[in-house]
Formats: sequence, structure tokens, C-alpha cells
Amino acid sequence: MKEKICKCIANTLGNLSEYEVMKLIEIPPEDKMGDFALPCFSFSKVLRKNPTIIAKELKGAMQEVQGELGIEKLEAVNGYLNIFMNRTKYIQYWIDKMKEPEFGIVKNGSGKTICMDYSSPNIAKNFHVGHLRTTVIGNSLYRIYEKLGYKVVRINYLGDWGTQFGKLIVAYKKWSDEATVKEKGIEELLRIYVKFNTESEKNPELVDEARQWFVKMEQNNEEAIEIWKWFKEISLLEFTRVYELLGVSFDSYDGESFYRDKVPSLVEELKNKGLLKESQGANIIDLSDYDMPPCLITKSDGGSIYHSRDIAAILYRKENYGFDKCLYVTGVEQSLHFKQVFKAIDVMGYDWADTLIHVPMA
Repeated sequence: MKEKICKCIANTLGNLSEYEVMKLIEIPPEDKMGDFALPCFSFSKVLRKNPTIIAKELKGAMQEVQGELGIEKLEAVNGYLNIFMNRTKYIQYWIDKMKEPEFGIVKNGSGKTICMDYSSPNIAKNFHVGHLRTTVIGNSLYRIYEKLGYKVVRINYLGDWGTQFGKLIVAYKKWSDEATVKEKGIEELLRIYVKFNTESEKNPELVDEARQWFVKMEQNNEEAIEIWKWFKEISLLEFTRVYELLGVSFDSYDGESFYRDKVPSLVEELKNKGLLKESQGANIIDLSDYDMPPCLITKSDGGSIYHSRDIAAILYRKENYGFDKCLYVTGVEQSLHFKQVFKAIDVMGYDWADTLIHVPMA
């Protein structure tokens, strides 16, 4: 509306541009002096008229079209043209504008890609309130970035690998059976997992047995992998039910297990860059220069770990999606983990490390 008013004033004066008028028009210090005010003093030399006369002539000329411009009243006072807007019309204008689907949206993400890692429940465990929180907040961020024109890759990075599955296999074999798991699903898997932790406190040998089963998984033992896949399918059925209730979907369900075969190449890269150090049989990236604990890459038995799978996932996503930003929506308790992982990417020499962003939830 201000632009329309300035254009009308410029056309009325004839010898001035809309831009020159726009530079001069101002907001008065008091409401009684109008919503906008135009000092006419600088026009005197060009128009060879007294500013008071200029203000009066502008008022007379603009009164004919003031309704079209949303102006309620015009006053010529001491060389100023005071403009009072029709506020009812002005408010209605913005109410109508806000009803437009694209109102307030700047497509500054056009041609850019964002990877968003959120939800990420653990296989064989209940979908709890923490997962609900990251799912809802992550999905809200996805909708915002999509509206801004970004291509958003929604990633559900499932917790589907680790020694806990060795524990679960041992528990299944000792205290459950196929028929019970088929009938009760995640409820039964959670029961036997809790039982394992209780029993292993009395019998530490169970932990060694669980480690052996996880090593079998890492070595692609047929029986271990079949049981693990079955547990994963049961969990995904339950997770899908929850996502359908929430109206949430994902572009990728690649969990930790997807990246385990990519860790060896990561280890090789770290060796070549002189970043891999041995510590008590394990391999680490030393981050003491950055006041952080070491970033564990492989365990003493050579197996991958959460850090190494996360780093491998970042490199894979950068190569395959070419992201401009990669967001991780998780609980605040994982802040140190992501600081370590992001710093590992930095010390590896990747200048896009600052595009990795953790969105912590307290």
C-alpha cells in the first residue's frame, strides 16, 4: 500500500520518481499526525512552489483516489501531507493475504537438499515418548523446510544393530519360542530382553554368550541373521502402525545395520590420513585437542560401533544425496556424541562439516 501511495504521489507531482518519494515518506511520531507523512520541503526547488501549497495540491489531487489506496483521510499541515489509512480495510487486506497458501513463504531453499534424521526407534523395543517427541518435531521441521522450497530427505535411522541383539538372541533361545513371539510381538521381545538383563547380573557368562552371538551377526552367520531379520520385521509392523496414526512417512528406513559394511572403508581412510590410533586394543580418533573424549571407531574385537556407523552414514548421505545441510533431531543427552562425530568429519578434512546440525531436545 505504501508503494501504491508513493507511485500516486510521484505521478501527481510529475517531476519526481516513485523511488525519490519512497525515500522521503516517513512514519510520524504521533498517531494524531497520521500513519504516513510526506514532508514537501524538498520539492519546493524542483516545483518552484511553497511546500504548504504543494501539500495542499497533493491532498486535493489524491482525494479523488484515496479510497482505492486504502486512505481514510488526508491532511495538509505546515508543508506536510499527513496520510491516515483506513485501518479496517488495511486489516482486512492482511487477513485475506494470510489466507493465501503461499503467504509469507520465501523459497530460499530452491535447488537445495536437506537430510533430516529423526524418530529412529530401536528394534525390539517399544516406541516410547522420546521417539514420539523426535518424530513430531522432526516432521514439523520437514514441513517447514519443504515449504521453503528445499528437497527434504526424511531418514528414519533405525537402531537395528549392536550387542543388544546378541542379548536378545540368547534370551529368545533360553526363555521364549517362535509361537509366543508371533503371538505377542514386541511385548514378548521386551519381556525376554528385561529378563536377560536381570539374569545376567547373577550369571555374567550370559553376557559373553551374547557377545558371541553378536560376533556371529557381524560375520553374517545365517542363523543369527535370520533371527535378527525376524525381530526387525516384527518391530517395523508396530512402528508403521504408529506412523500411520501420526500421518508421518519416511524416504529411508536405512538403520545402523545398513552402514556396517561401510565401516571398513572408513577405517582405511582414517589410517591413510593418520587419524586412527590404538587404545586398549580398540581403534579411536583422538579428540583431546578439542576437549572431547576419544571417538571410538572399532572395538577390541574389530566390530563397528555407534560412532563409526554414524560417520559412515554421514559420508554415504553426502555422496548419495549431496545435502546442503544434514539435521539430527534427538534428545539432548546425545549432544556429546554428535559433537564427537561432527568433529571427526571436520578433522578428516571435509570442509562441509559445519553443515551437520544437531537439534537437541531437552
